[in-house]
Amino acid sequence: MNERAWTKFLTARDREVLAQAGYQQRIGFGARPVLLVVDMTYAFTGDRPEPILNSIKRWPNSSGESAWAAIAVTRKLLDAAKAKQIPVIYTLSAVREDGWDLGGWRWKNARVGEWRAPPSNVDGNAIVQSIAPTPRDLVVAKLKASAFFGTPLIGLLTQLHADSLIVVGGTTSGCVRASVVDAASYNLKVAVVEDGCFDRSEASHAINLCDMDAKYADVVDSAETLSYLDKLERGLFALPQG
Repeated sequence: MNERAWTKFLTARDREVLAQAGYQQRIGFGARPVLLVVDMTYAFTGDRPEPILNSIKRWPNSSGESAWAAIAVTRKLLDAAKAKQIPVIYTLSAVREDGWDLGGWRWKNARVGEWRAPPSNVDGNAIVQSIAPTPRDLVVAKLKASAFFGTPLIGLLTQLHADSLIVVGGTTSGCVRASVVDAASYNLKVAVVEDGCFDRSEASHAINLCDMDAKYADVVDSAETLSYLDKLERGLFALPQG
């Protein structure tokens, strides 16, 4: 892997603390992984690749071009996972069309009223078409940041006898991080694919990757992940027929 995304944001003191305190020890991939695709919907990506300052004019939660770069990486990971019949679980928002159940999401964003009003004929809550679920994939709807909070996700992973997650999606500092922390709390091994994740803020993306790599997960690149998937036995899981 090339220089880590967070290197330029850390002080010399930060680097010394991480090294001397023993953080960032490598966990390693699990034996029975599930690919978790977090909130790769048009509301978070925009409806086309474009600079973020253009995209957020129409899609307030968009991450612009960085989301579309992660989409391209995710497509490769999906192909590799499906070739080995590795389960894929997607998350998306379960918020009502009228926004009644937005709850605390209203408190910190002045444009929250625009979240449920798509600026085009594209459904903001639809998963991007180029990486959309197939009938054998699983989709989990959620109201809050974590893919685990108030959802059946841990039950699905138990049913699959999964021991680990490979995580992509957005945003790195929000729903990805919340899901990773909860996964680690359930003693799942977690690999976060750096180039498969995206965020609106470059600093938030980098520092949250750093913190996850320090305490909760291995932050890896897609090349390493694809190599790992290629070595897995095909047909480890009994998947739904769709």
